[in-house]
Amino acid sequence: MQSCMELKVGSCGLHTLHNAVKAGFTMWQLDKLLRALHFLFHNVPARREDFTALTGSTCFPLPFCGHRWVENLPVAERAFQVWPVIMQYVDAVKQKKLQNPGTASYDTIEAAQADPLIIAKLQFLLAISRTFNPFLTKYQTDEPVLPFLAKDLSELLKSLLRCFFKRELLHDLTPLQLTKVNVADEANWVPVMNADIGLGAESAIRALQTEPGGGVGELSVLIFRRECRQGLVTMVKKLQEKSPLKFPVVRAIACLDPTSMHRDPEWCLTKMKTTVQKFLQDNQLAGGISAGDVIVQQFESFLTVEVRDECFLSFQPLQQRFDVFLHSAISKSYPELSKFCQSLLILSHGQATVERGFSVNKQVETCNILEESMEALRLICDKVSACGGVLKVPLTKELLASVASARSKYRIHLEQERKKKETTRQSLKRKEAEDELEVCNTLQKDADQLAEQAEGKSGSLMVQLITKSNTLRRRHIEKLNDLEQTKKFIANQMN
Repeated sequence: MQSCMELKVGSCGLHTLHNAVKAGFTMWQLDKLLRALHFLFHNVPARREDFTALTGSTCFPLPFCGHRWVENLPVAERAFQVWPVIMQYVDAVKQKKLQNPGTASYDTIEAAQADPLIIAKLQFLLAISRTFNPFLTKYQTDEPVLPFLAKDLSELLKSLLRCFFKRELLHDLTPLQLTKVNVADEANWVPVMNADIGLGAESAIRALQTEPGGGVGELSVLIFRRECRQGLVTMVKKLQEKSPLKFPVVRAIACLDPTSMHRDPEWCLTKMKTTVQKFLQDNQLAGGISAGDVIVQQFESFLTVEVRDECFLSFQPLQQRFDVFLHSAISKSYPELSKFCQSLLILSHGQATVERGFSVNKQVETCNILEESMEALRLICDKVSACGGVLKVPLTKELLASVASARSKYRIHLEQERKKKETTRQSLKRKEAEDELEVCNTLQKDADQLAEQAEGKSGSLMVQLITKSNTLRRRHIEKLNDLEQTKKFIANQMN
């Protein structure tokens, strides 16, 4: 009996993209600055009051998320928005109009103020985040979207490469070739002054250069552009290292894209044959070669007859479910192909549930919330999302009855928690009493041993042993008294 092999589609593409952005900005430590901006005023009402009184602004920096860089686009946008008033606050502290916070966060912000290119760096971060955001937003879904992954990821890679790579070298590159492009070869790069760093960063540089008395030198701008280009190179390298595009199934499953089937049926047929062959090689196809032939024949017939419909050309992922659309087209006339497509669509495009969870948690996040409350709120959010919105949640009799009895259930829960805490406290007291009893027995035993040793001695040594023995006996008596009080307390609590 032949063993089945795993079908590999690579590691989570969402995590790969997050790590790529993180790696691309390590040289500037912008994460440290964005964290500092938030923590300087977080949970410090007096400092927030001073800031508002000085600047007239009630807009504060947002919290930075270190493990989810692309989710920080609003964080960077807010940092750029409040930076001028933050500088007013720092200047007031320097002029001793306000008290120096004396924190590491303030020191980080003060150091960033000395960097004339900090706004340009934030603008470059914004430009890159906006490039990644559409892809990540699209693929944070539980719907089967793996057939579109190769095309979208290839376009993302190309958009990054166009920023610093010679465009004539990117013509007609396949998804697999994109993962093998040598981005480390400087001969393939455009001149540093021609590298695309985004309109915001370009505008920030021009503003600095035209600012009287406060401009930056050409050398500083050149170094900044080189750092931007190197950051892009690092990001592309990270994407290439663990790209799902390296795996044949990811590239071949693109044959199920309705738009591709309508525009290039021959290419799709070739990719379907590749997919079936991969399943056969890995012993994943029940029925073997004969079943594979039937699947290919049905797919060829499907491409000839069905996909000429305009609905295939106009199909938009996520606006309607891809699996529902495909099932309605092939389930009746092409049963073997339909079953095979079901197997393909089971393959995951990434850990979307985990990634989306970070965003959902922000909606239910409250300071000092208990773990059980967080879990309950997440369940509520998931249910509301499954129903299609708050207004679409069915108001059943069970739901209304549960809401009506919510207060009484809450009181019962509080009483149960109180009893649980009391039981725990009594258990601790009982354990304490047992420990005290053990100590008492040890003290009495040691005192008796010292008294026996004193009987065989004379002079000062006998006196010392008797003194130690009496000391232990007194401590034994004290411990017994404490033990009696503990027993009385436990007895009173039990009654």
